[in-house]
Formats: sequence, C-alpha cells, structure tokens
Amino acid sequence: MIADVDDALRAMLRERISDQQVQIAFDAPTKDWAARRSAPTVDLYLYDIREDLARRLAGLPTPRVGGRPDERQLPPRLFRLSYLVTAWTARPEDEHRLLSSVLRCFLATDLIPAQRLGGELAGIDMPLQLTIAVPPAQDRSVSDIWSALGGELKPSLDVVVTAPVPFGIPEPIPALVQQRDLRIETVDRADLIRGG
Repeated sequence: MIADVDDALRAMLRERISDQQVQIAFDAPTKDWAARRSAPTVDLYLYDIREDLARRLAGLPTPRVGGRPDERQLPPRLFRLSYLVTAWTARPEDEHRLLSSVLRCFLATDLIPAQRLGGELAGIDMPLQLTIAVPPAQDRSVSDIWSALGGELKPSLDVVVTAPVPFGIPEPIPALVQQRDLRIETVDRADLIRGG
C-alpha cells in the first residue's frame, strides 16, 4: 500500500513539474545523500506512519452482490503517511521555485485522484485524503526530524496522505433459510416411565 501511495504522488508531481530533468526521490535527506545528488530533485521522505484512530471503522460491512448479502469483511484501517518534502538544486532560488510547484500541485486537490491509484489501492471505493503544510502534531517537530537525519534545517513541506489498509479474509455469508421442515416425533409413555 505504501509503494502505491508513493507511485500516486510521483505521478501527480510528474504531471505538474514541467522540467523533466527534475528527479523525484523517496530517500532520507541525509548529508551523504545530499552530497551525492547531482540533478535537481524533489525528495518525499516518508518519516511517520500512524493509524488514524479517530476514523477507525467498526463492524462487519456487508458488500452486496445481486441485491443480497454475499460476504462480509472487516473494514480497512486508515493510516496517515507523513512525508517531508524538500527541493534540492544548486541555488536556493531554484529550490523555492521547485517547492512552489510542489505546493501548487498538492493544493489543487484534497484527494489523490482515483485514476492515479494502482496496486492494492486500485478500485478501492474509499478516497485517499491529502493535506499539505498542516502543522505537525505536538509530539513531533520538523527540527526534530532534521536533527534525527543529521542534516541542516531547510525549507520543506509536510504532506500527509490518509490511506486505507484492507485486511482480513472475506467470510461468506451462509445462504438464507427459505423453508423449514418441522418434524414431530412421538414418544410412548411407557418408554418414558421406564427411563428409555
């Protein structure tokens, strides 16, 4: 599922960034990585994965086939994938222009378009929400992320995608009982008295 979200984000950026020389990476932006980079790059570093507990669904939804219940399965769990998005070029002005293109791309929609979804997410009937530049939670800050990576703080965007993770095996629902047979057996009273 995570690779499918990566592919969708890459496709969205490819469509909006006109310069085909710009690379799109998903690497940790460490000092070593930055030193090896030779082309303009937009980096989407996945730094946090958390379940969206506020939107957890309960119960066993019943998909319908032909107007009657056919099978049931546990609802998917929703996970928030948080990406630190940075631009890497030779000049800060070019980085700012590149970040502006990324910002415009992701501001254009609150959802990842269904036609961009592949793999596990293809055909899923639940939208993938996308937010950009929303302040991160209190328990994590951008400076902490940069400190953990061993890099220097630089302009970045926080992109969060909320994606469903289907799990569980669909269980067939037994066929409906449409007719019942009633059998009545008679017992001889003498057998009851004898304990038989």
